Amino acid sequence: MLPQVVCFGETLFDVLPDGRHPGGAPMNVAVHLRQLGVSAAIISRMGTDEPGAALLDFLKSRNVETSGIQSDERYPTGLVMADVSNPSEIRYDIVYPSAWDFIEVTPAAQAWVSAAEVMVFGSLVARSSVSASSLLRLVDAARYPVLDINLRAPHYTREILEQLMSRARMVKLNEHELALIASWYTDENDDRIQMAVLQEKYKWDTLCVTLGGDGAWLRTKSTLYRQTGFKVTVADTIGSGDSFLAALLHHRLAGKPDHEALRFACGVGALIASRKGATPDWTQEDVYALIRSQQGDPV
Repeated sequence: MLPQVVCFGETLFDVLPDGRHPGGAPMNVAVHLRQLGVSAAIISRMGTDEPGAALLDFLKSRNVETSGIQSDERYPTGLVMADVSNPSEIRYDIVYPSAWDFIEVTPAAQAWVSAAEVMVFGSLVARSSVSASSLLRLVDAARYPVLDINLRAPHYTREILEQLMSRARMVKLNEHELALIASWYTDENDDRIQMAVLQEKYKWDTLCVTLGGDGAWLRTKSTLYRQTGFKVTVADTIGSGDSFLAALLHHRLAGKPDHEALRFACGVGALIASRKGATPDWTQEDVYALIRSQQGDPV
């Protein structure tokens, strides 16, 4: 069966003080989508090494389709050294080169992307010309391209970001990324004006801006929504934004109203921030309990 959502990009291990944890934004999104019952696949590349075998085992244990993961005998499976000394502002040292910098276009990948309802891709994978070229070829065939902007200096350029943004229908980014990218086109400092400027320039039908513990904005062509955050004790913020995006897509694919989708996504993001690692186990009832405890009935 062809996947409902295809995620393209990095697969790796985040190395934390307590050990390594599966990571990579597109992979995290796929894992959380499967947690929500959405069929999801990942197109990526791993080394023929022990970390690669361990990541494949992890993905299979989470029922993510892995046949789109390519093997690389030259380059190793990706690693990210995470500095969690400030749990709310994680710093990353992303090893280069890694196998995911050399993702190729395959017939299977083309078929998946063409058939899927949604293609999720990030900006980090485009740090390499090989993976960037493959991404641009595939995204042009996508039915609904969703860009998750993930700016990690020095792994991006304005040129490649503008190419990706021009191809997206929906974009998610955080408040710091919004301020930086909006500064290319306007001197305005207000989030709402910056969002309007970008959405008008790129004709996105949906723009979402996450605000950390303060919640998120969601802007469609007709309406601006604001969801306040949920208070939790933060373990680390790794994967919180990825789980947010997965939850938002899940509710929108299910035809839920945007304000409900945004509230659920903020609840999921907060829940994941309260647990260690990018892809801890969780249930929808965990999320609803959190929402009920702070904002009443979640549905």
